[in-house]
Amino acid sequence: KKASGRPRKSSKCQDRLLKRIQLRDRSATSAELAQEWQQAGVSASACTVRRRLLEDGLVSRRAAKKPLLSKKNIRDRLIFCRKYSEWTAEDWGKVIFSDEAPFRLFGASGKRLVRRRKGDRYHQSCVMPTVKHPDTIHVWGCFSSKGVGSLTILPKNTAMNKEWYQNTLQQQLLPTIQQQFGEEQCIFQHDGAPCHKAKVITEWLGNQNVEIL
Repeated sequence: KKASGRPRKSSKCQDRLLKRIQLRDRSATSAELAQEWQQAGVSASACTVRRRLLEDGLVSRRAAKKPLLSKKNIRDRLIFCRKYSEWTAEDWGKVIFSDEAPFRLFGASGKRLVRRRKGDRYHQSCVMPTVKHPDTIHVWGCFSSKGVGSLTILPKNTAMNKEWYQNTLQQQLLPTIQQQFGEEQCIFQHDGAPCHKAKVITEWLGNQNVEIL
C-alpha cells in the first residue's frame, strides 16, 4: 500500500549523511547543517534538519563545561593512573582527600532557565540580577573513607595563599587526621595549586610527618 502524506525530502542514505555531518561538528547549527546538506543534493530547511536529527536521538543541549587539558595534564594523569592502578580499596581507604572552591554570595555563577511568554524577557520574575563584582568566599574541606572533616571558610573576598593554606592545614587537617586515623599512617592528597606546592608548605607537611600522595 502506498504511504499517505507528504513524501520525505531525504532518503535513508541522505539521513545517514546528515548524521555524519553533525557528528563531525557537534556545534554546527541547524541552518549551517541545512546548507551543507544542500551541497549534497538535499533541499531541506533547518526545521527538517532538526527533525531528522531528533529521529536519531541527537538533541540540542548546552555544552557541558570541562577543564581544558594540556598535553602535560594528559601525560601526568596517565602516569598517575598507571602508578596507582593496582591499589585496592583498602589502600585508598588510607588517603585523606582535600579540595577548595570559591562561592559567589550574590546571584548564581551559572545560567538559569525560566519559562516566559513573548514580551516577558525583562519581567522581574524572569531576570537574574547581577552585580559587577560579587562578593566571594573560598571554602576548603577534606574527607576520607572514615568520614568528613570540618570546613574552613576564608574571610570574604580572600583568596587562598600559602599563609592561609598552612593555617588551614594546622587548624583543620591535623585534627581531622588525628580524629579519623589516630596513630595509623595516612596519606594526604591535594591538587597542584601554586599555594599547595609552595616550598614552605611541602617542608611544613614533612615536619608534621604527613605523607603526600
